[in-house]
Amino acid sequence: MKKLLLIRHAKAAHETNTGDFARPLKHSGEKDALELAKRLVSKDMVPQTVFSSPALRAKTTASIITEHLKLHEASYIEAVYEASDPTLLQIINQLPDQFDFIALTGHNPGLSTITTYLTGKYCSLPTSGAVLINFDTESWGLISAVTGDISWVSDPD
Repeated sequence: MKKLLLIRHAKAAHETNTGDFARPLKHSGEKDALELAKRLVSKDMVPQTVFSSPALRAKTTASIITEHLKLHEASYIEAVYEASDPTLLQIINQLPDQFDFIALTGHNPGLSTITTYLTGKYCSLPTSGAVLINFDTESWGLISAVTGDISWVSDPD
């Protein structure tokens, strides 16, 4: 069985001179990411590894989570930034089979729409939201439309 934890980045600042890619998290976003990490620990849902968009807000969210969960630093996949469903599916299909439980930190609308695609159930992830999808397969490469089941959803408080 493969488990995929999709995490939408925490709340980011909108008024910056840095451009979209380099938008930092708000203080409230940092707190929300830490609360999500605590929730994951309390539910004993610690992934084996984390992949993330390299955009600052996703990277910082992933960093807060990996630090609190005592994991190695996230690996960054350029294509996650602004990815559409076909791109996200391709990324998921290429995840390393040595890991059965992987977290992927990214952005909307991509994470919400890929969740809907993979499970057949509508999903709208808020910032700092997360969804755990279980797949009855031994290979990430076999994941496709409506092959997953949502087993847990976390919205920020």
